[in-house]
Amino acid sequence: MKDFSGKVAVITGAGSGIGRALALELALHGARLELSDVDSEGLDGTVRQARERGALVRGHALDVADRAAVLAHAEDVAGEHGRVNLVVNNAGVALGATVEEMTFEDFDWLLGINLGGVVNGTKAFLPHLIASGDGHLVNISSVFGFVGVPTQSAYNAAKFAVRGFTESLREEMLAAGHPVGVSCVHPGGIKTNIARNARGGGDQDDLAAGFDKIALTTPKKAAQTILRGVRRKCARILIGPDAYVIDAIPRVFGSAYQRPLAMLARPGLNRSKRNG
Repeated sequence: MKDFSGKVAVITGAGSGIGRALALELALHGARLELSDVDSEGLDGTVRQARERGALVRGHALDVADRAAVLAHAEDVAGEHGRVNLVVNNAGVALGATVEEMTFEDFDWLLGINLGGVVNGTKAFLPHLIASGDGHLVNISSVFGFVGVPTQSAYNAAKFAVRGFTESLREEMLAAGHPVGVSCVHPGGIKTNIARNARGGGDQDDLAAGFDKIALTTPKKAAQTILRGVRRKCARILIGPDAYVIDAIPRVFGSAYQRPLAMLARPGLNRSKRNG
């Protein structure tokens, strides 16, 4: 997919962050946009900005964890345009909690969106991508799909799983000779609201402020990197210099990276326990 002009592009989690930035970049390239989010206000803002850039765009209130709703969304999009060329399973949430403290409800909530949403979107749209003769699927993992991090076990579980699911699917498309490119995206720190909106303990404003200090990449730059990777049919797309560093850590150190991370996390975990 060298040219996005006239292509039908589906993006989940389009109300903010990378999803919004992707929509606006694709609008400039003449794509037809089908955007969704659970945040109706944020989604309306993205739709408005995309239209200002001349895009043909529709917005949909959609919970990607709702399988029936995602399946219906896929049929609606395909019925509207007669084809689907690009799907980006981007919607995601965050949860900060140790395994000991984490509730089953929070774990299921995160897995339902971050992993279930990817599976639902992939299964729903894959037949349409194959039928298009020029399809590309993008699933958003994370650098947390490379290394485990204390208090991020649920997020790690989802993002490692997205990586494995996506890599396996890419191999299946190649083996079957289907005309569908498949890319797994691993962003480093991106300046979005995901930390501010995360579930878990601690002061979310303080956590978000700390995240903002180490986030090295803007959503616009992330979107441009993803679309460049789609054009090049890249299997793995790393975003930000920190992503390349984190990708290298387990390659170089193997499981030995885990002890230093545990030591770095210990003061924060102890402080959290003291504060109840």
